[in-house]
Amino acid sequence: MDEIKKRIRKFRDDREWSQFHTPANLAKAISIEAGELLEHFLWDNNYDKKEVCEELADVIIYCLHMADSLEVDIEDIINRKMDKNEKKYPVEKSKGTSKKYTEL
Repeated sequence: MDEIKKRIRKFRDDREWSQFHTPANLAKAISIEAGELLEHFLWDNNYDKKEVCEELADVIIYCLHMADSLEVDIEDIINRKMDKNEKKYPVEKSKGTSKKYTEL
């Protein structure tokens, strides 16, 4: 993961795009790219996996830029969120159900 993060940062820095990567702009970009990802599933489940993967990559790239902009460690924030999720969704209550934690 470190190599891909370096490559993404280099791409951004070579173009001097950091100046545009405010948290607000990146949140908008993530939302826009997520919408483009979702568009592939509009009306039916027939999708082009290559195109879906390209949109997914865009979402992930912008998420990595957001983590850089906020100066947070991705592993740390994911682990903290997973700790929280494990408490909200204990296996014995949530296994095999899509109910929200408030309904368990």
